[in-house]
Amino acid sequence: MWAWIGMHAALAAAGTWLARAYALRSRLIDQPGERRSHSVATPRGGGIAIVIALLVATLSLALKFPAYAGLALAFGVGLLMVAAIGWVDDHRPLSPWLRLAVHALAAALLAAAIWLLRGDPWLALAAFVFAVGLTNVWNFMDGINGLAASQAALVALALAGFGGAVWSWLALALLAACAGFLPFNFPRARIFMGDVGSGAIGYAIAGIGALAATGLDAWHAPLLLIPLAAFMVDSSLTLLRRVRRGERWWTPHTQHAYQVWARRAGHVRVTLAYAIFTLLSLVSLHLVTEVRIGFMLCMGAGWYISAAFLWWLIQRTERAAS
Repeated sequence: MWAWIGMHAALAAAGTWLARAYALRSRLIDQPGERRSHSVATPRGGGIAIVIALLVATLSLALKFPAYAGLALAFGVGLLMVAAIGWVDDHRPLSPWLRLAVHALAAALLAAAIWLLRGDPWLALAAFVFAVGLTNVWNFMDGINGLAASQAALVALALAGFGGAVWSWLALALLAACAGFLPFNFPRARIFMGDVGSGAIGYAIAGIGALAATGLDAWHAPLLLIPLAAFMVDSSLTLLRRVRRGERWWTPHTQHAYQVWARRAGHVRVTLAYAIFTLLSLVSLHLVTEVRIGFMLCMGAGWYISAAFLWWLIQRTERAAS
């Protein structure tokens, strides 16, 4: 296990270093602006290293476990599609609707594979919804140093505990790849993940979660949503508020709770606070797996309610300060 983790962490670290050199040479730079949370021009596209590490892991698992090769292939092709459209968008901004169409196609491929190879249409539908959703959630939430990668690493750690003999290895590869990328992005960002990384990570989390859920019963599978509470609540409530206000919700902005808070407390404190919240959810997830179903559901609801309250508190404090 440690050799597997070390290999993918080293692969991601080396890939990030090369991606930074490429971004500087190609002038692939994110400039500061009123719709961004950084104040220094910074190269982007480092997430390609995480994608490469995940693709290597996927191919390795397909070769080692031939019975799961079909699912691994569908996951890998979908991941490559999401990463490719993100890589193009990092170089030349594309229509958000074109990107969404590619995300939906990649999610449909994963869902079809789960339906055909596991015979579970409801899980296939859930896989499609979450693959499209989390691909965009991670893109929305990738706005300050270390946040997207650290949250992905923690969620991957949770998925590693539920993935069984096969998909746990893929979750560990994601955890290791994020760990290899993080020193370049936190506490000071020498390179950003870019759309190539943020979208692909969201897709990977949804895909690994769906694949892990194929080995769980209908009551335990929803537990995988608990570590996602911080990102799901912040992205969803912010999006709903923008829609309610009649804003162009698909355009860049700095209205998420993590962005509002970072303007006062700084990137490092906010990223660490989100990490602590998700770490506590991992502890609770471990504790509730041995108790009654009703308590498990209440625990999950409690985390989402807590996240919603904290979102409201941060937004309310911002309004009061202005």
